[in-house]
Amino acid sequence: MSRAGLPAEPSDLIDIDELINAYYDLKPDASIPTQRVAFGTSGHRGSSLSTSFNEDHILATTQAIIDYRRAQGIQGPVFLGRDTHGLSLPAERTAIEVLVGNDIEFLVDSRDSWVPTPALSHAILAYNRGRSDHDPGRADGIVVTPSHNPPRDGGFKYNPPHGGPADTDATGWIATRANKFIAEGMAGVQRTPFANIDRSTLETYDFRESYVSDLVNIIDLDAIRRAGIRIGADPLGGASVDYWARIAEMYELEMTVVNPEVDPTWRFMTLDWDEKIRMDPSSPSAMAALVAKRHDYDLLTGNDADADRHGIVTPDAGLMNPNHFLAVAIDYLFSHRDGWSKDAAIGKTLVSSMIIDHVAASLGRTLVEVPVGFKWFVPGLIDGSVAFGGEESAGASFLRFDGGVWTTDKDGIILCLLASEILAVTGKTPSQRYAELEAEFGASVYQRVDAPATPAQKATLAKLSPDAVTATELAGEPIIAKLSHAPGNGAAIGGLKVQTESAWFAARPSGTEDVYKLYAESLKGEEHLRQVQEEARAVVAAALSGI
Repeated sequence: MSRAGLPAEPSDLIDIDELINAYYDLKPDASIPTQRVAFGTSGHRGSSLSTSFNEDHILATTQAIIDYRRAQGIQGPVFLGRDTHGLSLPAERTAIEVLVGNDIEFLVDSRDSWVPTPALSHAILAYNRGRSDHDPGRADGIVVTPSHNPPRDGGFKYNPPHGGPADTDATGWIATRANKFIAEGMAGVQRTPFANIDRSTLETYDFRESYVSDLVNIIDLDAIRRAGIRIGADPLGGASVDYWARIAEMYELEMTVVNPEVDPTWRFMTLDWDEKIRMDPSSPSAMAALVAKRHDYDLLTGNDADADRHGIVTPDAGLMNPNHFLAVAIDYLFSHRDGWSKDAAIGKTLVSSMIIDHVAASLGRTLVEVPVGFKWFVPGLIDGSVAFGGEESAGASFLRFDGGVWTTDKDGIILCLLASEILAVTGKTPSQRYAELEAEFGASVYQRVDAPATPAQKATLAKLSPDAVTATELAGEPIIAKLSHAPGNGAAIGGLKVQTESAWFAARPSGTEDVYKLYAESLKGEEHLRQVQEEARAVVAAALSGI
């Protein structure tokens, strides 16, 4: 019997001492693909236990980032933050060694505490406000986090001066250089041993106060306070724990930090769908303990370890599907933000729900559909041409009341607060409003599943042409679009999307496992979705049959 959704047991927990010892003791071999530095959509991730996230990786990657920023003419400070994973503090200290060794100006948290990803993005943008794109004094940042990944993992992410995730040009350059350092025995990496660094001399920045005090410019906190919304906020043992406590205090909200405990083993979590500990606020299994409390509050929220994702729990519906909440958020924001440009568009990744398409049409707004990856929303959020950018994986950000940029990375904190604003202003929970949207546009049934694929098959799928799909119908409906490039910006999607009037599927190779991801949605119910998925598998199989 599956233990998904059940409390973690001692046998599920990692040995933190073993994890940290492996970080220092195991040395990667750059000739082994799984031990190389490799940036996905959110930085380099791995585990010290599998020699994929060790001291040498961070020494090399930090030096590579320094070399990259020098090549780009970036001379401002580096904002440096970490989350609560067991490997994050050792990795942050390693990064400090290299930054000091290279005489780079950098700022660490003034409380020597955890920094959510959105707070780091907010700090970069605040520092760079008013500076031109060519100003050498611009700041950038590094956040040490593997996001929602299991406790054994570490992550290391670079955010350039635009404050959002680095694009593939930057990460490819950094990874190549980092792997060269590892292959050459770390020659060229400059470091100062941490024991020789006087911590009292390091420059600091109050990430929490800067971020929390600015929230009045993006969320109607007065409305939440006046309505007396009873909020339960669960940081899931992550970096937002002290932020939620400060938000409650500063804005006098009826808010309880449901679980303020921080433990790098995450022993208090319920197991995810695959019986692993994973801090995913969009997962019903990982959020089971919070969902059980849904009748104790007007609204419950959750965040992952670096707070770039959100989870919304309502008394009437439990945990909302991330796609459903994105649709409600868009519907509400574009009706309650008078300071936004009338021409500002709605951004979504092409594997997000088609309900969003209908909401955008009803609002008379342009929909910008981009490939997977929040980096695609960065330019639009900066210049205000995209007022909201969201991903199906529960990540989003939006503009300030005045139409200015807030963050260019995902911000799970403001999305959670927005859910309370919606309830306070409309008197309806987000799930009640979503039921109204479904009544208007149709009931969405959405699922993502993984299927085995060899490396060669994944490579083929990533470059698949729409011409590979010879079918003219999908699940009984005419196919109206076959896409290998996103309609919003013309960028390659690294896979294929096929769409009809009331359904679609998309197939993309995984960047880390020998599987491909199959996304599908139908507005005609479960049975129709199953038919879409079955025909989608046949389409993919036919395209890959020669491999």
